[in-house]
Amino acid sequence: MKDPRILIIIPAYNESANIGSVLDEISHDTSKADILVINDHSTDNTAEIVQKAGVKCITNLFNMRYAWAVQTGLKYARDYNYDYAILMDADGQHIANEAWKLYESAVQTNSDIVIGSRYLKDLGYPCPFFRKIGTKFFAGLIRLFTKQKIADPLSGFQCLNKKVIDYYADCGNYPEFPDANLIIEMLLKGYKVTETPVKMRTRESGTSMHSGIWKPIKYMVTQFYTCIVLFVKYIGKRKAPHA
Repeated sequence: MKDPRILIIIPAYNESANIGSVLDEISHDTSKADILVINDHSTDNTAEIVQKAGVKCITNLFNMRYAWAVQTGLKYARDYNYDYAILMDADGQHIANEAWKLYESAVQTNSDIVIGSRYLKDLGYPCPFFRKIGTKFFAGLIRLFTKQKIADPLSGFQCLNKKVIDYYADCGNYPEFPDANLIIEMLLKGYKVTETPVKMRTRESGTSMHSGIWKPIKYMVTQFYTCIVLFVKYIGKRKAPHA
């Protein structure tokens, strides 16, 4: 059998302080995977750093924001027939040699989605207080709605198989914040979602997309609303897990 084709997708917006070291680390530790950076119309020199590193870069004509930058990468993965996609952040929080664990877990467990979890085991991640509350809240919603325990529903560090790549790439209503809401939808649709423990770092430079006061509030409200809508939509229609 031929080796599976694996694509690491990295959405990046004004990450010039971090993207170079992220790409160096991936090239050194995860050399079997291809890399694609989605430069989401950065106003700094993110694109130049990526191109100098010899990494494939798609630059959006305008700032599409995180979710749709990710979906752009997934469309590329679908169009170029990749078997797996690994989603990583450009801020250095996701560690390259942990990415391979996600792929290996996907193969070993025959999972459609593997989430890199900071909380399945205590690996020393310094979780801020309010994020810890949000994580527990949405983990509780997932367990209530789907009967499955997901310890880290807000982790964007994930490995997706081809079925999920194709589904997300063609999804006309891909959510603005693809976290707990998307996990609930995929579980209710019968996809197999699992977790594997990974180490993560905190952001060293730059600004998070959830920084400030109003952005976290908007995120929490949007997540809660879409989770409820999805549960109502699929209540009584939960499918058996995909083979």
